[in-house]
Amino acid sequence: MSRTSTLLYCLLAFCSIILIDGAQLIVVNNCGESVWPGILGGSGQQTPKNGGFHLGSGDEVVLDVQEKWSGRIWGRQGCNFDNDGNGHCLTGDCFGKLQCAGLGGVPPATVVEMTLGSSSSPLHFYDVSLVDGFNLPVSMKPIGGGIGCGIASCEVDLNVCCPSALEVKRNGKVVGCKSACLAMQSAKYCCTGSYSDPKTCKPTLFANLFKAICPKAYSYAYDDTSSLNRCRAPRYVITFCPPPQ
Repeated sequence: MSRTSTLLYCLLAFCSIILIDGAQLIVVNNCGESVWPGILGGSGQQTPKNGGFHLGSGDEVVLDVQEKWSGRIWGRQGCNFDNDGNGHCLTGDCFGKLQCAGLGGVPPATVVEMTLGSSSSPLHFYDVSLVDGFNLPVSMKPIGGGIGCGIASCEVDLNVCCPSALEVKRNGKVVGCKSACLAMQSAKYCCTGSYSDPKTCKPTLFANLFKAICPKAYSYAYDDTSSLNRCRAPRYVITFCPPPQ
């Protein structure tokens, strides 16, 4: 084998390793208005786009992440930032910054959570969580993962049917729906303290309401059975305001 052929072979092998050892997150805005995705990498993980960016209606962004990457993505709405990236969002705000840079979003916010492989399993685990409440419909769909790879989603606008006790309003409009934990701030609803066990922490009336409307999303802390997805795909599409499946 010539030196040129050897170099080409090594280059192709290296590119294949990169493809196998990572994943692509394709973030799509299917809403009728702008969304400002927020991103938070897990402990010791890199955060793409320094944690936040603007996504116009109909736009998409491709994020390349390493194998074993973990983190969360949520949508912010009604944002207004100056040229220095300082401002405010009506929901999901990360303390007035366009780039969240290691900060989480202020609930209520619909959150997409994922762990793309670990030292104990090559599988990717992901879900859509309403544990921190709801602000925007969102889904996470695997591409090319094969049989058994499910879609995590909450495709319905829960703000429309949010109980008045859980509503978050801005300028007279409901922009978010709190979880029972966020609204009540008690161990019973947050599954903490003496309730930090699936045997003692049961779904509330509000959690059951969320589950009935969005059966493919986490409704409360121990809602694992029908909400946590397991897959092994090279790409995932995360869509804000996804069309009904």
